[in-house]
Amino acid sequence: MFEQKLITSMKNFNQLIHVLLALALGVACVMVIWDFGLKAIEAWTAGNAANGFFHALGSLFILWTLSTLISAEMSYLQTGRIYVRVFVEVAMISVIREMIVQPVQVISSPGGEGANFNPIHYGLLLAALLIIGIVYRLVSDPRQGDASESVEEK
Repeated sequence: MFEQKLITSMKNFNQLIHVLLALALGVACVMVIWDFGLKAIEAWTAGNAANGFFHALGSLFILWTLSTLISAEMSYLQTGRIYVRVFVEVAMISVIREMIVQPVQVISSPGGEGANFNPIHYGLLLAALLIIGIVYRLVSDPRQGDASESVEEK
């Protein structure tokens, strides 16, 4: 009897935590959109729209990550399942963001053009993206685009 009440209480508490997490992700999205707007306006007024756009694009990749996490959270709240594909998507988005932002940082660095570019690091990012793409393909269901494996919370 006591154990059943304890388990029910813990499930309800876990549900509350996931609702708070979903709200925090929503607030983070608003903050990232705000940051993107500020970076875009700052780049426009500084007369460096192209470079500023790529910096602002890094913010949008963070928004993409947050959107993926929000989708996963909604799915968890509805079904109680967390798909492995979500973690692979977040890793893929992070590597793509780094591949776009790194060259922009090198160009805009005060040390001169190409002073800090590391081709080995960039090659490792490309290899990581290839591996993550293969893993994504392996965990995705080719019929529906959904993950075929999930981690169920018990």
